[in-house]
Amino acid sequence: MKRFLFSCLLTLMVTALQAGRELKLKDITDGVFRAESMPALHMLADGQSYAQLSDDRRRIEQYSMLTGKRSGVLLDLDKVRSVRQGETGKVTADDAENTTVGDGLDGVRIDDYQMSPDGRYVLVETGRRPIYRHSRTAVHYVYDVGRGSLTPLSAGGPQQTPLFSPDGKLVAFVRDNNVFVADLRDGSERQVTADGVRNSVINGIPDWVNEEEFGNDRAMVFTADGRYLVWVRYDETAVPQYSMPLFKGLAPERKEFGDYPGAYTYKYPVAGAANAVQTLWSYDLRSGLTRQLHVPLDADGYIPRLTTTEADGEIAVCTMNRRQDCLRVWMVGPERESCRMVIEEQVPLYVKEEAVSGLRFTSRHILLPSDRSGYMHLYLYDYAGRLVRQIEDGDYEVSAVYGYDEATGSTYFASHEGGATGQRVWVVSGDGTKVCLTPQLGWNSASFAVGFRYFIHEWSRLDTPPVVTLCDSNGRLVATCIDNAALRARLADYRLGSRELFRLTTSEGIELNGWMVKPADFDASRRYPVIMYQYGGPGSQQVADRWGIGMCGQGAVLEQLFCQQGYVCVCVDNRGTGGRGADFEKCTYQRLGQKEAFDQVEAALWLSQQPYVDSTRIAIWGWSYGGFNTLMSMSEGRPVFRCGIAIAPPTSWRYYDTVYTERFMRTPRENPEGYDDSPIARADQLHGALLLCHGMADDNVHFRNTAEYAEALVQADKDFRQLVYTNRNHSIYGGNTRHHLFRQCLDFFNEHLGNR
Repeated sequence: MKRFLFSCLLTLMVTALQAGRELKLKDITDGVFRAESMPALHMLADGQSYAQLSDDRRRIEQYSMLTGKRSGVLLDLDKVRSVRQGETGKVTADDAENTTVGDGLDGVRIDDYQMSPDGRYVLVETGRRPIYRHSRTAVHYVYDVGRGSLTPLSAGGPQQTPLFSPDGKLVAFVRDNNVFVADLRDGSERQVTADGVRNSVINGIPDWVNEEEFGNDRAMVFTADGRYLVWVRYDETAVPQYSMPLFKGLAPERKEFGDYPGAYTYKYPVAGAANAVQTLWSYDLRSGLTRQLHVPLDADGYIPRLTTTEADGEIAVCTMNRRQDCLRVWMVGPERESCRMVIEEQVPLYVKEEAVSGLRFTSRHILLPSDRSGYMHLYLYDYAGRLVRQIEDGDYEVSAVYGYDEATGSTYFASHEGGATGQRVWVVSGDGTKVCLTPQLGWNSASFAVGFRYFIHEWSRLDTPPVVTLCDSNGRLVATCIDNAALRARLADYRLGSRELFRLTTSEGIELNGWMVKPADFDASRRYPVIMYQYGGPGSQQVADRWGIGMCGQGAVLEQLFCQQGYVCVCVDNRGTGGRGADFEKCTYQRLGQKEAFDQVEAALWLSQQPYVDSTRIAIWGWSYGGFNTLMSMSEGRPVFRCGIAIAPPTSWRYYDTVYTERFMRTPRENPEGYDDSPIARADQLHGALLLCHGMADDNVHFRNTAEYAEALVQADKDFRQLVYTNRNHSIYGGNTRHHLFRQCLDFFNEHLGNR
């Protein structure tokens, strides 16, 4: 009998081990399954080394590209001599002589850093405080590599977007909307502009909408000779203001609002409203003369990028018209006050933002991404504006631009050649020969060393966490930097289901890409409830053969938790998403939400025909544009969704910003019909149980969207639930917030899909 009981117990233990551990939501939101990465990776000027932060963010460590091994420490906060500044901001000899090791640096962590062009200084960023998505203030220190000393960049308060001059002797930065220049040779500081006023005039950094939609937090550059500093001035006086209520809250606690709530007010131009007036200015660092540089620009146009070039003291200035169907690149010479156009890019409907962010300038050439052929490809121009050649061609999209090597004539980039769900890294030589440097299936990306002799290669797949390696210019392995073996071992202890890619064809004959996560104990004879996650916005891509899929990334770990509770999880990229060419991406122009919602409903109908799906229990959810797409899909007219969750959703494009909305919709005056079709207008068509979630301090998609939509639902006599998060922005995080949000979502699905 004892032997029998022991045998039964052993069998149960083996079965339990085979079953694996259950995922816990708190572990997911706390980042227990986050993959290892290379924090603050920077390529060094010698072309044979790179730097990254230590795990404790107290050291900047140098690594050899020849071996992949650590070759030195550029900065160690535990060993540095900390130099104090006097009241004037200048460092005195007495200060330098009387410093102590690590003075005042206890508890300091390095957020990021910059190397000066000559390698003499390291600009160290600490105490970062986010403002919007890209912008932040921070306290910066200048580390003198030769002396081993650390000096505050400025005694006047935190700075924004510090920038080394080409000779490494000066650092320009912005504080309180004004431009300053610090001289590292004597510690002096001069104020370049004095007209910066919050919610009125901004110098050297973009306003909210330009930062958010052109993905840039700096709007100033030095000329290559170091003679001039050039910046964009944003006059946002006429831009309407938006105010968000702020409360005391917790994590963090805002004690200043303990008795009465406050408000955050800033300039936010909704579609059709006035934009900031943008002008270009220069400062002569020798004479101190400031003057406006006249670049042809519509009164309501944009200057999305400035770039230093080596073309005879000229800088490159990108301009776009408000409709964003014409990008112009100008070469501007501050000394001669010259301005000449070298590229005019006009394509049907709109110029993608990637055409701006992907521009690369070398000593003699300009590399331009363009979808003029119907697919995003690369075009090489000289500084006279002549098209030298098209780099590559085919029915695929270039997805990342790494650069052009003047020494060899080779161009480095990533593309979706072979299918939108994969990405590989390529080089095209000057004679047109194309070679794949990363032939592995999956998702490949690269960070190239100066001179393109080496690159850091990151590769992952749907079921494989990122592997980071060091490769030579031919793609040959030099060393493995990160293999995420610890994460793989950790995940092996859990009961995880399969991840797979699939395709479906809609009733209109449109083929769509998707991924699916099934429970570990999946039984094809059962019928499972389905949770559909999507985003679906213009140019986005959620369906890919890479590790970072799903609502929380990390190998769809949140979806894996759902699967453990008996769900099948699915994601489908609808029309309008990226990676498949201009026709597929731009077909939603002026009618955002219509084709996207149609495709999501079609995907649900396709799923309902699968023998393992319970057609009566299908849910949809998404965040931001995915929340908008959820609401449009639930009110599309075909009642396929039992329930849905919309997190931080735009509910009317009349409430969203000019740059993004007008790129795809034009203005409300030009396209009233497109704007009139919205979740708010469709409120009386809503079908299925709905949960709305929004942060009250969302500076991006304002809480106004949910408030107005909720009112429309009330007046349409539609039932719904609503979660409001105090003082939380568009990402809805802080303290226990993210855990609470996803726990409510899971409970909602369990309640309405009957899977509890």
